[in-house]
Amino acid sequence: MRRNLPLLMSVCFLSQMGGFMILPLFPLYIDQFGLSGWEMGLIFGMFYLGKVAGGIPASALYRLAGAKMSLALMLLMLAICTAGFAIATTSMLLGVLRLMQGIASTGLTVIVRSIISDGGNRDNRGLYNGYISSSEGGGMILGPVISGWLALHVPLSVPFWLVACCCLIAMVAVMAMQNEVEHKSSGIIPIPEMKDGEALASTPADQAFRQEETAQERTSMNKKSGTDPIPVPLTGYITVHVLEMSAYAVFLTYFALYATQIMQWDAFSASLAFTVAGISTLSAAPFVGILSDRLGDRLLLCMLGMFLIGVEVVVFLSTSAHLWVYIGMFIGGIGGACYMDSFFAHIGDHTPAANRSAIIGKIVSSAEIGSMVSPLIAALLMETSSLYAVFIFNLLLIAAAIAVQAIMRSRYRMKER
Repeated sequence: MRRNLPLLMSVCFLSQMGGFMILPLFPLYIDQFGLSGWEMGLIFGMFYLGKVAGGIPASALYRLAGAKMSLALMLLMLAICTAGFAIATTSMLLGVLRLMQGIASTGLTVIVRSIISDGGNRDNRGLYNGYISSSEGGGMILGPVISGWLALHVPLSVPFWLVACCCLIAMVAVMAMQNEVEHKSSGIIPIPEMKDGEALASTPADQAFRQEETAQERTSMNKKSGTDPIPVPLTGYITVHVLEMSAYAVFLTYFALYATQIMQWDAFSASLAFTVAGISTLSAAPFVGILSDRLGDRLLLCMLGMFLIGVEVVVFLSTSAHLWVYIGMFIGGIGGACYMDSFFAHIGDHTPAANRSAIIGKIVSSAEIGSMVSPLIAALLMETSSLYAVFIFNLLLIAAAIAVQAIMRSRYRMKER
């Protein structure tokens, strides 16, 4: 895990940088086609339809082909999609490409978080997830700055070509990853790290036995200390992630339009807001991950993260002053790190290794249903009311997510006792 972690971070950095290069510009780019708000909402929704469809196949691909091959395939698909945006001429082609982009995006999330969950343990999953979130935050910093600057000097199609190049570079990083050990009964089993002076097991069977032995020892220690794993209530966590991803989808889809149309910002200022959020995520995520491991109450940090994201929305609804909005985006970046680091670490803590990636795939795919539906609801609100109403809807989603998590945390703590 420690050998592959820097490469995983590089992959997440490059893919996130590419995604955030086109994110602020995509609504402006398709606006050139003269589409209505409803048609734009449908194209945005296709992305999240792809995300719904992509999670479970990605988890199956991870188990069958391993991390290296599955990551490379997802990055190749992203490269094809983003290059396609630059040459698309019809709304139908844009919709198909967005669908493929959504499948690849969810695939990357499921595979990377599964690798972290399989390679980590209760003492370091939060930290490892924090490193991943931090690298994604680094991509958020550079991506919007580069695209915002390019938008002032070159046609809007140029950043899409650059994003395709980023995906191909990330594929090169994937090729340098260490291979996993394959085991027929449970799919992919990472090679356990050896202590100093300890010889590596010579065969896959020996390595699988060593990992099973280590897991049994850990389970025994948990029982002695009264910390038996409590199974994840799948429906509850899907509900939470549906609400969180719905709010996130509305924000990502409509903030650039809100900034340019309501706050009268230019494209560069709107892109810079995402950069500020990336800076806070980059700097805060590792510390949040350590706090998640040390505190042990990962659900509390999830709730705190959603609250900070709500603060971010309230700030830019209240003022158009650049400084205050950027402060709000900085707070929201910390909130995003709190939620994502603790959520996936919590899932990893309470799911068996044999089907961990499948459970993560189900949660991520199911949650993207909300990401698919929420932009359509937001598009309807924009058509019938205003962009301001879109973000009031966003705040309601955040409040609902916090409420559901509070109930789940209360029940979880009762079961612990």
